[in-house]
Amino acid sequence: MAVVARVGEAVKGVLLTLLCVAGIACGQVLFKKGAQSLGADAGLTGLLFNSWILVALIIYGAATLLWIHVLRETALSVAYPLFALTFIIVPLLASILLNEPLQSKTLIGGVLIVVGVYWSIQGHA
Repeated sequence: MAVVARVGEAVKGVLLTLLCVAGIACGQVLFKKGAQSLGADAGLTGLLFNSWILVALIIYGAATLLWIHVLRETALSVAYPLFALTFIIVPLLASILLNEPLQSKTLIGGVLIVVGVYWSIQGHA
């Protein structure tokens, strides 16, 4: 019974970490949208009142608070490698939502990252 509870906690930690990863990836896309919408002479005021950037900051803040919660209950050796998934999620989202080109090198690198992350947390979760 204790083993089942431990496995359940590990899976919960992985899922919460993936939620953090999704938040950070979405925040990056929103930061890009905000940057694109700024004028060339936008100063601090422009940044502070840019709705894209404000939403990105809120999402980043929420993801950071969730990350702190995750670290209380999940081994850093399990949680941190999952953050590498942002290196494939962000380009995929940028391609879909911002119409940025997606190169085959990025996809191949993404596959290597996913394999590496899986390998590094194997046996932990």
